[in-house]
Amino acid sequence: MSRFAAALLCLLCSAGLASVAQSAERPNVLFIAVDDLNDWIGCLGGHPDGSSPNIDALAKRGCLFTRSYCSAPACNPSRVAIMTGMRPTTTGIYVNPQPWKPVLKDTVTLPQHFMKHGYHAAGCGKIYHGAYDDDTSWNQYLKKGGDPKPTQSVLKDPHSKAGGIVWGVLDNEDSEMNDHKMVDYAIDYLDKEHDEPFFLACGIYRPHMPWQVPRKYYDLFPHNKVTLPEVLQTDLNDLSPAGVRMARPSGDHANILKTDNWQYAVQAYLASIRFADEQVGRLIRGLDNSKHAKNTIIVLWGDHGWHLGEKHHWRKFSLWEEACRAPLMIIAPGITTADSKCGRTVDFVDIYPTLSELCGLPIGEHLDGESVVPLLKNPEASWNHPAITSHGLKNDAVRTERWRYIRYKDGSEELYDHDKDPMEWTNLAARPEFADIRKELAAWRPKSHAPEAPYDKSKRQPKVNRKLSNKARK
Repeated sequence: MSRFAAALLCLLCSAGLASVAQSAERPNVLFIAVDDLNDWIGCLGGHPDGSSPNIDALAKRGCLFTRSYCSAPACNPSRVAIMTGMRPTTTGIYVNPQPWKPVLKDTVTLPQHFMKHGYHAAGCGKIYHGAYDDDTSWNQYLKKGGDPKPTQSVLKDPHSKAGGIVWGVLDNEDSEMNDHKMVDYAIDYLDKEHDEPFFLACGIYRPHMPWQVPRKYYDLFPHNKVTLPEVLQTDLNDLSPAGVRMARPSGDHANILKTDNWQYAVQAYLASIRFADEQVGRLIRGLDNSKHAKNTIIVLWGDHGWHLGEKHHWRKFSLWEEACRAPLMIIAPGITTADSKCGRTVDFVDIYPTLSELCGLPIGEHLDGESVVPLLKNPEASWNHPAITSHGLKNDAVRTERWRYIRYKDGSEELYDHDKDPMEWTNLAARPEFADIRKELAAWRPKSHAPEAPYDKSKRQPKVNRKLSNKARK
C-alpha cells in the first residue's frame, strides 16, 4: 500500500470513529405525552385505586418529579408552553381557542430546535392541541386518527354520560384504538436505523374524554367498588366569587350527582388511565427491543391534571392542585439514578431547557423555564423556583413545596398550606398571621401579563374572566 493510500485510509478511519463518537455523545429523545393524565397513577398516589404498572416501572428507571405542574390547566396553552418554552403570560396563549402560530410564527419550537442542530424530528398522535398542529415542527408526522364508537345501547345508557362528561365501554380490541396505532408507528420508527440522532414524540390521547376504552379495562375497576374523591360540602364557602366561578358547582358536579354517575365516571377515568398505561408499556418495550435503548432519553409528561369532583369541580380549567399537578418523569442514561424521586416544584416550561442541556444544544435566552439537570443529578439539590400556573389573563397560581397561592384578575386571593391541608379545603388568604407568606408568594407572580392572543372565531370563547352569574353566586 502506498503512503498516500495508507494516510487516506487512516484519515477515513479517524473520521468514521469521530462520527461514531459524536453520535454516542448525542442522545436520542423519546418524548411521551399522555393527555389529561392527573396524579391518579400508582407512583404519584393520587387515588387509592389507580393502576399504572407500566408508567410506574418507567418512573423507577429514572427521576420522578413528585411536585410537577403545568403552565396552564388546558390543552392548548399547556402544550404551547411546553413546545415553545414560554409561559402563557409571555405568549398571550391562555386558553384553548387561541391559535398560537399567528402570534408565535417566528418562535423556534422544541422539535425545531433539535432539527436545527442535526436531529431528525418525528412524531405521532396529539402533541399540539387539536386544530393547531404545526407541520413545520417535524420532519415526519402521523396525525391522530379516530376511535371506535360504543354500541347504541351504551350510548343511550344513562350511566355512560352526564351532560358533557362522556364515557362508555367498547367491545373492541386494543389494536382498533387510535393510541395503539400511534404507538405502532413509534415502535416501527424505533425499529429502524437512523443516520441522525432523533427526537421522537408520541402523543397518547387517553385518558382524554370520551373515556371509551375496551371492556377489559373497565372490568378492572367495578363501579360499585371504586373510591370516590373526598369532598368537603362547605369547601367553596371561603372562596371569592372568582373562585366559585372557576369551580362551577352548579354545572358538571351538580349534573353528576343528580344522575347518580360519580362512581361510573371515576370507573371510566381509571379504566382510561389503565388503557393509556398499557400503550406506554408497549412503547417502552419497543424501545428496549431496539438498538437505541442505551442512548435514548425518555421524558413522559401529562399536559395538566383533572378534577373528578374535588372542590365541586370537574375537568381541568382551574388553579387548584387537581388541575395543575401532572406527571413528569425523565430517564437520562448516565445522568439519572434508578428509582430517584425529586420533591422540588418544577413546571413544564422547564422541559425545553432541560432537554437542550442534556443533548448539548444551546439554551435560548427567550425561554422562561430553568433546566432541571441539577435535580436529575441530585434530586435533593437546592432549588428556589416555584411552579407557576396561569388560567386566563391575570389569574395565576404559585406553588412551592408547602404552599399554593392563587390570585385572580379581580385581586381576590387564596392560600393553602399543603403540609396541613393537602385537599385545599381551608383558604388562609384573609388571615393576618399569613400576610407575610402571602406577600412572599405573590412576589413570584409574573411581573407582566401579555395581552390575550386573538381568539379563534370558529370557537366559543371560554368563561374564564366573565362576571359571575347569579346562579353561580347561589
